[in-house]
Amino acid sequence: MAAPRIPTAATGADDRRPWSAATGALTTTIAVSIPVFLVGGLAVQIGDELGFSPAGLGLAVSAYFGASALASVPAGAVVERYGSTRVARYAIGLAAASLFAVAVAARSLWSLVAVLVLGAAANALGQLASNSSLAQHVPVRRQGLSFGVKQAAIPVSTLLAGVAVPTVALTVGWRWAFVLAGVLALAVIPLTPKENDGHRRSRGDGADRATMALVVLGVAGMLAAGAANALGTFLVDSAVVRGVAPGPAGLALTLGGVVCGLARIIGGWQADLRPGRQVGVIAGLLAVGAAGLALLAVPGTPALVAGVVLGFGLGWAWPGLMNFAVVRLHPQAPAAATSITQTGIYAGGCVGPLGLGGIAAAAGYPVMWTVAATAMVSAAALMLLGSAMLRRHTGNT
Repeated sequence: MAAPRIPTAATGADDRRPWSAATGALTTTIAVSIPVFLVGGLAVQIGDELGFSPAGLGLAVSAYFGASALASVPAGAVVERYGSTRVARYAIGLAAASLFAVAVAARSLWSLVAVLVLGAAANALGQLASNSSLAQHVPVRRQGLSFGVKQAAIPVSTLLAGVAVPTVALTVGWRWAFVLAGVLALAVIPLTPKENDGHRRSRGDGADRATMALVVLGVAGMLAAGAANALGTFLVDSAVVRGVAPGPAGLALTLGGVVCGLARIIGGWQADLRPGRQVGVIAGLLAVGAAGLALLAVPGTPALVAGVVLGFGLGWAWPGLMNFAVVRLHPQAPAAATSITQTGIYAGGCVGPLGLGGIAAAAGYPVMWTVAATAMVSAAALMLLGSAMLRRHTGNT
């Protein structure tokens, strides 16, 4: 008689469901994050109709990430209480509602900001529900790759937003792009895998989390995310000021996004081979990213391309590794634990472009890139500190 199948001890994962869980996490992440990226991709068309400048776009995006930061920890508690499947489905529905609301009700910058705040709540809930789903359904030996694929959804969302410009916005109008995105978001709800009730009952309340270590990692994430998000925001304008044509500057940013997506997947694959060393890997990626940001202060196209590949492609390749490392150490409360580090990442997305934009306006882009590189180096140091604190908490050497 065959021995019964035993779930992975750390996560309750079942080998029969990893691919469906990974697919559900990927589609959930795209669905809940697409509102803000679609606003960014269609900013020209939306701004022309609603009458706001690039500064207004920056305000809307900062409000979105600020609201995501405020919602992250409560969202983690909601996922732990009600389960990943139910919360993921509600989050997708909320994201679809925000997309439809933009199409129908966005008549000014402030109404757009209000709708994006609704989308931010969906983002916080959906991201953490996806983390919890992967922790439950994917075996430990494959979780690194699954988190890498899940985080690669962010560059995919950016690419989808770019595709929406010529295919929808410039043909039938930008509002219909949001309607179509909302319909597609609702269509992925059935892909969310059903949660194991026994796993939910076995969860702790997360009281044994290494909270201070997670806070340190969250601060590191804030510094790193702020620097990386500023690159996406200011790269083209910075390059044009330094004499590079807008076309090559835009292509360089696209190249950085492709490298970033691939690096997130490859990084997840290697995490499964060396699961205990990932915070150190993150620190190394941030150090390389800092070198890339420093290169952006150097004139010329070669420095621009190298800076984007290193600074954005590798310096922004680590969020999946962080989620993997945190979930691996807190398998009984994955959503609650990752909510702390996600708060820092969202906060960086909010304050980074605003703060660094002010530095660029006052002192110029070379100074801004130098400050951003310094922030990323500081993030690398804090990652190492947080890693040491986690090892002390778990008793590992």
